[in-house]
Amino acid sequence: MTKDYIIKALAFDGQIRAYSALTTEAVQEAQTRHYTWPTASAALGRTMTATLMMGAMLKGEQKLTVTLDGQGPVGKVIADADAEGNVRGYVTQPQTHFPLNSVGKLDVSRAVGTNGSLTVVKDIGMKDYFSGSSPIVSGEVGDDFTYYFAKSEQVPSSVGLGVLVNPDNTIKASGGFIIQVMPGAQEETIAQLEEAINNMTPVSQLIDQGTSAEGLLYEILGEENVRILEELPAQFECNCGHDKFLNAIKGLGEAEIKDMIEKDHGAEAECHFCRNKYQFSEAELQALI
Repeated sequence: MTKDYIIKALAFDGQIRAYSALTTEAVQEAQTRHYTWPTASAALGRTMTATLMMGAMLKGEQKLTVTLDGQGPVGKVIADADAEGNVRGYVTQPQTHFPLNSVGKLDVSRAVGTNGSLTVVKDIGMKDYFSGSSPIVSGEVGDDFTYYFAKSEQVPSSVGLGVLVNPDNTIKASGGFIIQVMPGAQEETIAQLEEAINNMTPVSQLIDQGTSAEGLLYEILGEENVRILEELPAQFECNCGHDKFLNAIKGLGEAEIKDMIEKDHGAEAECHFCRNKYQFSEAELQALI
């Protein structure tokens, strides 16, 4: 299996900024940890892929968290990523699956729902966080991120995301692209892009056929017009840990901690993102008080 990675590029002499990513392994890791069923895997995989590419737009220590909440059966889909190519994610109801939709695809829209919002919170290392949100327009995820960029960040963009799931629930192919139009881009460039995007083979199919992350961009922008700026390895990575959870327990306050000691003689915490479990002894809890 090819390793996951992200490509950052410019095209048409800087009129277009572009990102693409292969995320099959990262989404497989999430599928394994959360035991997601196919429709939930697609919703989670698409969201993780978009979040990963948005992370690649950040710098240094910055990171972001995306919450897709369409109030559908899958519940909230949450992913976060940093500027280094690390991504993690989970869904509230991982065992969500439906029959294929009318065009024979996983019915992600039905799982996600269409009555909510997509919220992005960026931790850019200042005291304040940048937060933006937009209504969910289709629940198919790609369209919802496209709308978010236009509304919340005022950057006309096209976001293509795809996840193919095998009959045994494993992830066959996953990846995507974000194409952004820079100020001053020419009308004919934009028209050419729109046509290419409308007529392209679905992303998940291209990746399944062995198309690289660069290849996805060449498919839309034409190889001769693309200048690759950087390639970053990508992976599912969770930064949880024993001490972080201990800190969180400390934040619960003395009464709550005493309660844990009396009732449970210790505590157990599970990370939402990676499902690792952490045990805390009575002595550790006593020390917090």
